[in-house]
Amino acid sequence: MAAREAVPPGDDEAAARLFPMVYDELRRLAAAALKGERTDHTLQPTALVHEAFLRLADLPDRQWQDRAHFVAVAARAMRRILVDHARARKAVKRGSGEIRVSLEDIDVPAGTGVDVDLVTLDEALDGLALLDERQARIVELRFFGGLTVDETAALIDVSTRTVKREWQMARAWLRRELARLDAR
Repeated sequence: MAAREAVPPGDDEAAARLFPMVYDELRRLAAAALKGERTDHTLQPTALVHEAFLRLADLPDRQWQDRAHFVAVAARAMRRILVDHARARKAVKRGSGEIRVSLEDIDVPAGTGVDVDLVTLDEALDGLALLDERQARIVELRFFGGLTVDETAALIDVSTRTVKREWQMARAWLRRELARLDAR
């Protein structure tokens, strides 16, 4: 992705030209976002990519400063799509259809068997963002974007030590908050 790419609002032709350039990146993000989902999830990576692209193309200010900004916006769009999907499914089943995702893939110590309701995780992440926006962004990039510590550090322009430290603190806070939210 070039240093500066913009798709003017309402320019569907420009958006159509951009799609092939970002498709592989979106597909990678979608696969990572769906990695922790249940195996019978009805939303497949291709559908998630298309939905995310439609949401990104509909943004009023579609100017991404760089790859980091694009990945962050795409990861957030996929998070919103998955949470909306989970909420809709939960509404249909009235609680019996909670969508649970594994936090194993985001470095939760092995053997904890921590599974989290995606809607509860979203609520916890919103709470974390109020306390520490960078930690919430790190979780979003790692969990929903599937990025490594090194990739996350490069994208948000901090050291890998900072990402590791913030990641550790965010996970500890999320564990406590998820336990609190699940106990309600």
